[in-house]
Formats: sequence, structure tokens, C-alpha cells
Amino acid sequence: MPIKTLRKFIKLEAASGIILLFFAILALILDNSPFYHYYEMVLDAPFAIQFGTFSLAKPVLTWINDGLMALFFLLVGLEIKREMLEGELNSIPKMVLPGIAALGGMLLPAFIYAAFNWHNPDYLRGWAIPTATDIAFSLGLLALLGSRFSGALKVFLTALAILDDLGAIIVIAIFYTADLSWLALGLAGICLALLFLLNRLGVTSLTPYGLVGFVLWVCVLKSGVHATLAGVALALAIPCKTSKNQNFSPLRKLEHHLHPWIAFGVLPLFAFANAGINFKGTTPAMLIHSIPLGITCGLLFGKQLGVFGACWLAVKAKIAKLPDGISWKQLYGVAALCGIGFTMSLFIGTLAFDETANLDYARLVRIGVFSGSILSGVCGYLVLSLVSKNKS
Repeated sequence: MPIKTLRKFIKLEAASGIILLFFAILALILDNSPFYHYYEMVLDAPFAIQFGTFSLAKPVLTWINDGLMALFFLLVGLEIKREMLEGELNSIPKMVLPGIAALGGMLLPAFIYAAFNWHNPDYLRGWAIPTATDIAFSLGLLALLGSRFSGALKVFLTALAILDDLGAIIVIAIFYTADLSWLALGLAGICLALLFLLNRLGVTSLTPYGLVGFVLWVCVLKSGVHATLAGVALALAIPCKTSKNQNFSPLRKLEHHLHPWIAFGVLPLFAFANAGINFKGTTPAMLIHSIPLGITCGLLFGKQLGVFGACWLAVKAKIAKLPDGISWKQLYGVAALCGIGFTMSLFIGTLAFDETANLDYARLVRIGVFSGSILSGVCGYLVLSLVSKNKS
């Protein structure tokens, strides 16, 4: 990834993190104000798209989580594909250390969460919640430290977070799939074949991909596989380069146009819709419930120890080497920042648990995600601040 492009990307993510935080706080305020009924009423309001006899009716919250978040996963898919073809993940040596770090940062948090919730199979469904890293917040906090660290540290965190997103996509596809509709899956398969046929034929216009991609999203939504995965599948079909014009990249063009809309539109809206916690029904017992404790400890301890420990073992075993310009202390600070799960953790939480009359799973998930993410962010920022002071 060119340094100029990387700087633009990091600046955008930093700004996005601030906007995300604002809308999350706004949701908390509204959900605990006299207007909380209106907040919940808007999210529960039905919204329908109809073409003739075909109708797709869902609550606003579902349109945000299943519809708009598909665009977020489209962007994630585009970033993963670009990085693997021509960026910081385009060779095995470049992928080894961030890949091992991402794997360690997923396994240990999942193990910690499972240890807290082993006694209840229903609670165990949330094992993947603390495995996620929010790239906007983590890069945003690192950017707040300015130019005190080398670009290699930011590149490493970017590569790690992107591979972490890839891991989250795989987890969602395998473990959070409902009862399957084989007819809808078959139609989705036809759409996928059409998309890759467009790619093989050298079609560079984004319009045909968008039209087929929308039909693919509807089919995946009806199939039982989570609809956001349609965005990833569409991203894989978008050509990175064209044979006629090597300087033109449909993938980069779409990524460039999508990025600000996702960073400043979709993700803040998702945070606003999913970050509200009405403290009226919150009891002290909820704060020490095994679900939020598992998520908090998974994000705070599992992420930093998993990422740092995996890197240390890989370097000592000579499987990988520490990038030039990165010290072990800096790496530990970045590992702590990886515990900021927020957006992705909240999203996986919506897939893992449904609201029931007996237990407010969503509230427990949000308490855990907020606590773990805030503590991880503070820990990572303090470590990196101390390292930068000692360095100077």
C-alpha cells in the first residue's frame, strides 16, 4: 500500500472513530431520556420494499443490521482483496506475523469467554463476540498519538485488523447461519456465477455488478445465511485491474466512493441503532453476569495476550520476524488496542443472541462490549503514551 494512500486511510478511520463514539453516546443518552420510547419506536418501525407481488418488509433495525451492514462488508471485502493482491498482504512473508497475531487474538478471547460461560449452552453462543477488532477505533487512537511511532506500526495494525475482519467473516459464515433455504441458496449460487462471469468477460462498469449484487443480497437474506456475506461475495467479483487500462481499477474506484459513506454514514448509524442501553432495567447482577464478564475479559485480557503472545512465540520460533521500527513495547500497546471490539463485537452479538422474555441478552452484550472496549482503549493508549515518552 503506498504511504500516501495509507495516510489517507488512517486519517479517515481516525475521524470515523470520533463520529462513531459521538453516535454511540447519543444512543445511550436517548435510551435513558424521556424520549426513549421514540428511539425504540423508530428502530422497530416496519419498512418495506415492494416490486409488484414481491415484498420485503423488515423493521428499521433489521434494515440497518442486514442491509446497510452488507455495504460495510462489501467495503471490508474490497480492502481484503486489494491488500492480498497488491498491498501489505500480497506475499506469505508479509502475511505471517499479522496473520498469526490475528489468529491468537481470536482464539484466546474465545477461550476466555467460553471459560466464563461453559455452564450454559445458550450463553456459549456468544463465544465469538470478543474475537473482533474495530479498525476505526483502534487506528483512531493510534493516530491520536501523532507521528511518535513509525509507519510500520500503523501498517502492522492495519494488516492485523483486516485479517481479523476476514476471520470474523469466516466465523459468521460457519457458525451464525440459520436454517437453510436451498432454493434461495441455489438462486444465490446463480448470482455468484453471473458475477464471476462478468469478471472473466472483463466487464469494468460497476452497474452490472451492483444490479446482480442486489439480487444476490435478497437471495442470501432469504437463504438463512447472514445477508451481510453477500457484500463480501460481491467484493471478490469486482476486478482489481483491467487489461485495456492498467491504470484504472474498478475495485479501487468503488472502494474510494464507498469509504466515506461507510465511515461517516453506515457505521455511525449502526452504532446509533445498536449502542443504546436503557439503564432503568439494569441491575448489579447484570454487571457481574458471565456474559458481560466473558466479553470484557476476552477483549481486555484475551486480545492483548493473544496477539502479543502469538507474535512472541512466532518470532522466538523464527517463523516470523518483528518488522523494522517496531519494539516489543510498541507491539504490546497495539495488542491492547486490538481489544477495542465495538462495531464488530456488537454486530456479532446481534447474530449470537435473540431477545427473550427471560433474559435481555442485548443489554448484557452491550455492557460487556462497552466495558471491554473502553478498558482496552485506555490500556493501549496509556502503554503507547509511556513508550513514546521514554523514547523521546
